[in-house]
Amino acid sequence: MKRHVSHAIFFVFACLIFLPMISAAGDLKKKSAAVASIEKHQPELINLSDQIWALAETALKENKSSKLLADYAEQQGFKVERGVANMPTAFIATFGEGKPIIGILGEFDALPGISQKASPVKEAYEAGAAGHGCGHNLFGAGSLGAAVAIKELIAAGKLKGTIRFYGTPAEESVGGKIYMARDGLFNDLDVCLAWHPEDQTRAYVQSSQAMVDFIVEFHGKAAHAAFDPWNGRSAVDGMELFAHGLNMLREHVKPSVRIHYTIQKGGDVPNVIPEYAKIWCWVRDSKRTGVEEVLSRVREIAKGAAMMAGVESKLTIQTGDYEMLVNMAGAKLLQANLMWLGSIKYTEEEQNFARAIQRATGVEEKGLNGAIQPLEEPKPDPPGGSTDVADVSWIVPTLHVSVTTAAEGAPWHAWPVVACGGMSIGNKGMLQAAKVLAATMVDLFEDAKTREVIQTEFREKTKGHIYKAYIPDGPPPL
Repeated sequence: MKRHVSHAIFFVFACLIFLPMISAAGDLKKKSAAVASIEKHQPELINLSDQIWALAETALKENKSSKLLADYAEQQGFKVERGVANMPTAFIATFGEGKPIIGILGEFDALPGISQKASPVKEAYEAGAAGHGCGHNLFGAGSLGAAVAIKELIAAGKLKGTIRFYGTPAEESVGGKIYMARDGLFNDLDVCLAWHPEDQTRAYVQSSQAMVDFIVEFHGKAAHAAFDPWNGRSAVDGMELFAHGLNMLREHVKPSVRIHYTIQKGGDVPNVIPEYAKIWCWVRDSKRTGVEEVLSRVREIAKGAAMMAGVESKLTIQTGDYEMLVNMAGAKLLQANLMWLGSIKYTEEEQNFARAIQRATGVEEKGLNGAIQPLEEPKPDPPGGSTDVADVSWIVPTLHVSVTTAAEGAPWHAWPVVACGGMSIGNKGMLQAAKVLAATMVDLFEDAKTREVIQTEFREKTKGHIYKAYIPDGPPPL
């Protein structure tokens, strides 16, 4: 216990060196008021999260989930604009006026096919239905709770400026934030904040992988597979040659590259030469430039496969993410506020729940880790995963924190995360996230010098880069 206390003192001291305004008594009073607001609204925030958890609506179909959050924002005095960026489930909730304008992101889409009860053994809540295997029921509710806390301080005259909550759909598929970014909805922000459920608590300083999502279609000519196959041209032959080419390419790309695909259409019956085939692919790398290099080779593979099979090919980009632009000045600010709040405490029942999940999934029975992790150095090549939050980070300085909401080491995008997100373990993480985000926003509203340090780092890293969304022209694929 003493070791943890000394560790906390060291990190608070380190962060205070960079950001001396953290220690100001007035700021601490306002932060405490923000925390008290979140605790006051705790039953409402948990109820919001639990309802969205049970609804488990997938990308661009989050109609009830979006409405729950938008309605709550209106009830709290926010001005809500619904259906932004041509997405019925996207909305923006705003309170206050003038600068600074601080944004906060919220998500609420679920993943298909992983429905699960709030139980430490695999047991579907609704067979075949979706589940919140990435904790987005917590993400949206927690971020909105932080926004409400800041709104109350603005309404009381204790902070000046504008708080803006973004209800962002479809992170798990098309990337709702990308369409919002393309429409310029983040352009006037001074700073933006986000958090994500995790199995550890940290100011997150690792980037994410850039990604491009595309389909390749092959068009051939149907014929009887036994009577006159020479009159046919198999689209599936073209698709198989393309997939083989992708797999040959794996040897000749950098270790940071990831290539995934799934066959969506591969013929109907064996005795007909298939005239249509479709394969869905993702390419990832540490940087968008690396993705572009691989994509250019993939285009040639598609053309070559079609030529060999005597068919036509068409490659269509559906969406894509930038890599996350990490802001270290912002991360130090988050770290200081994490240390000020302290670690998440769990009951023995919650630890037993987590250990039961770990036992069921064959990972070490560590239980829950609510401790605040040390501030890391960014790695050249980030761990796996992509997010549309990264696109926002190239438009405005974006501060990102991860908070424990699930059993350490248990599979993500899977039933264990759904289980924890539907009970007290997830709720504790959600409330902690709301508090650290609110405390950090108090600092951002109060101190122009801190904002300038964060924005200067952003300008140096972007070096005049002009953001261009990695999506085709036209509306989202509703």
